[in-house]
Parts: sequence; structure tokens; C-alpha cells
Amino acid sequence: MSMDTFRLDDKVVLVTGSTKGIGYGIALALARAGADVVINSRNQEDCDRVASEVRNLGRRSLGIAADLTKLDAINKMVEAALQYFGRIDVLINNAGTAITRKAEDITEQDWDRVLNIDLKAVFFCSQAVGRFMIQRRKGKIINMASVLGLVGERQVLPYCVAKGGVIQLTRALALEWARYNIQVNALCPGYVITPMNEADLSQEKIYNHIVGKIPVRRLAKVEDLVGGAIFLASDASNYMTGQVLVIDGGWTAE
Repeated sequence: MSMDTFRLDDKVVLVTGSTKGIGYGIALALARAGADVVINSRNQEDCDRVASEVRNLGRRSLGIAADLTKLDAINKMVEAALQYFGRIDVLINNAGTAITRKAEDITEQDWDRVLNIDLKAVFFCSQAVGRFMIQRRKGKIINMASVLGLVGERQVLPYCVAKGGVIQLTRALALEWARYNIQVNALCPGYVITPMNEADLSQEKIYNHIVGKIPVRRLAKVEDLVGGAIFLASDASNYMTGQVLVIDGGWTAE
């Protein structure tokens, strides 16, 4: 097998939640691997900034602000990307959020916020892009799951539920769309320091609690995930679907 199968030359990739954290790092890595990238977050200025960075790497890019909790906004985002690029080869459902709170204190608003972004939006973004991929009989969808979709953890119950749902969504959707040559897989990282969790991870007690569960005894860096993302987005993974690629420093091996 040629190493060229890992290249993403001229593939159009939509990465949700790609102006910071994991999504930002993956978007730039994809561009370096040859992809044109659609950038998304809620803030248009942030989208434009990252799209400019992608263009500085020699690739085409478009920034589209969209609130992924709203189905109409999802559809408009996909329509704008298709109008600009003509196709979407790869969708990476990365946008997510979490709330740290005891189970007995979780409100309906807390529950809806996490599940709407971390699970509901994953399906409806996949549906909006998938309808186009079905017509082309080709495409790849990569869902950002989490080690906490495989194991439980205290005080992040809605997040665990949502990420477990993402893993099952991945498997079920892969079965439905295999006949259309659409591969649906999940990337399942352990804890990565991002703007979403850096305040919690800066607390020594929380940091030691988490690192104590990881055999390699460190948190992940965004750079630890980009190889998996490139593999799942490339032709090298054409015979892989419905799978969960776990990158967790050995956490779930014990």
C-alpha cells in the first residue's frame, strides 16, 4: 500500500467546533495533509480567523458560523459549504460541551445543553451531509466520542451518556449507510487539555485523579489525535466502518 493513501489532497472536510481545542488542531492537520477545510463554530470572527490560517497553509477554506443546536442552522451550514466547494467528502463531528456537576444537582437545562450539542447535533449534521454523500455513493463521517463513552466517571453524567450515544450512533449509522460506500467511524480520545476543561484540570486533585487512571501517566495532546483523524479521513480506512478508534494512553486496556 502506498503512503499516498493517507493523503487528503483536494478532499473537502467539514469540521464542526474547529476554532479551538481538538477541532482546531485537527483542522490545521488536515490542511497540512492536503485537505480543503470548512471551519465551524458559533462565532463568525473566530471562523474567519481559522479559515485564514488554513488558507495560509495553501489550502482553500470557508468559515461558517452556526448554532448546531438548531436544525435550520445545520442545514444552512451544509448548504453554504456545498455551494462553495461543490461537495463534502468528509464530515468530522467534533463540536461538544460538558458540565461538571453532581448527578443530584443536574438540571433539565444542563441535560439538554450537553445532549443537544454532543449527541443530537452529531446525528443531524450527519444526516444533512449524509444525504449528499448518499447521492454521490461516497463519503466519510468521523464522530468525536470519548473514553467516557466507554467507562463511567463522576460528576459528568450527561457527557458520559452523550458520548456513549455517539458510539452507538456510529455503529448503527455505519450499518445503514455501508451500502452507499459511506464509512462512519468514531475517534475516542482520553482526556486532552483544551479550553473547555483546562480550569478543572488545573486543579491538582482532579489532575491526579485522572492521570492516575492512565497507564502512560500523562494527559493527551491534540497532536496525539491528528494521526487517527487523518487515517479515518483518508482512503487508507476505506474498509473500516462502524469502529471506535481509542486513543486514551491505555486507560481502557486495564
